[in-house]
This record gives sequence, structure tokens and C-alpha cells, in this order.
Amino acid sequence: MKRALTYLAFAILGVGIGAYTALAMSGLLPGDRRTQGPVAIGNWYGDLAMGSEDASPYFRARIARHGLLALANTEAIYFTRITDDSGRPLTEACDYRLSGGAMPARWWSVTLYNSDNFLPDNRDGALSFDASRAAQQGGDGSWSAVISPRRPAGDAGETGWLSSKAGGDFDLTFRLYVPDDDVLGDPVSMIDAPSVTRIGCDGEAL
Repeated sequence: MKRALTYLAFAILGVGIGAYTALAMSGLLPGDRRTQGPVAIGNWYGDLAMGSEDASPYFRARIARHGLLALANTEAIYFTRITDDSGRPLTEACDYRLSGGAMPARWWSVTLYNSDNFLPDNRDGALSFDASRAAQQGGDGSWSAVISPRRPAGDAGETGWLSSKAGGDFDLTFRLYVPDDDVLGDPVSMIDAPSVTRIGCDGEAL
């Protein structure tokens, strides 16, 4: 009897561990919002298998959970982040500086999503910043944008803006469309991913 109970206990433990692992890998645990991935560039995380036949069943489940329609990696690669450069969660209560330079791709964009993986419900028309808007800033190819629930004071188009209004605890998705040939082989060396620096919270002036 004692041996049978021991076997039963181990069986229950095994099932529990297996279920937890499957849910974690599939992104089904409460509060799990990041698509994750083995490629880490700063605080951006991605998986070059997204949208390809090489993606594991668990990773495909995670992508489906997050509502992404992934293209093949020769057409687009994706990175997400939920923290600023200091590792603090991104939140509507704070303002941030998003900045970067030229990207090894035909086109790129950074888009803001709320904690439910949808676009925030606001009418600001400023939920994404992309290569065309960066090009308008001219100069040496560097660019910047403010992430804030309100338009930056005095903004006349020189500074980009992503509206975090109604975003709550939001995340950012960075997409590289038609990446250069060498990117897939060595993404960490090839991609200088955008930085996200917190510049103020709770209505502090930018």
C-alpha cells in the first residue's frame, strides 16, 4: 500500500510538472505576455523560427496565444520587449525615449501593444514608429521618438511620438522587414536594436 501511494504521488507530481512546463512553453500561464525566444539583443527577445516550419509546436502555440500573424523569417523577423533599458516594466505612467539608427533591413517598425496584445484603445494615431518617419529626421541616420500618453510639448514633427495612452503595462514589438542576408546568420552582431530609456513618470515634464 505504501509503495502504491508513493507511485501515485510521483505520478501526480510528474503530471503537474509536465502540465506546468507545457503551459509555460506555450505562453498560457497568467501574466505571461512575452513571446520570448533564444535571440536576445539588449532587452529585446526574438526567435528566428517564427513563421517557419522549424518552429516547435510549443512555440507555435505561444505565437497563436499572442495573436501574431508571423511571416517567414526571410520576409520579417520580430523582437519584443516589456522593460526599459534598466529592466523596469514599461508602463503608461512613465515617459520614455526610444532611439536608434540605421537598420539592416529594407524597412522596419516599432509598434506599441497593451497587456492584452492588442493596440491600445486611443485615437492619437501614434501607435507605431517606422523607417519612413525616421528618415524625416535626416542627419546621420540616427532617430528618436518619445513614448508617452500625451503628445510631447512643442513637438513640431522633429521628434517622433508613440502614444501609450490606454496602454497600461505595455510592450513593444520591433519588426525588421526583408532583413539583409547576413542578419539571419548573426542577428546579435548585425542588429543595433533600439534603446528605451525612461525619462520621467507621473506627469513629469519631458
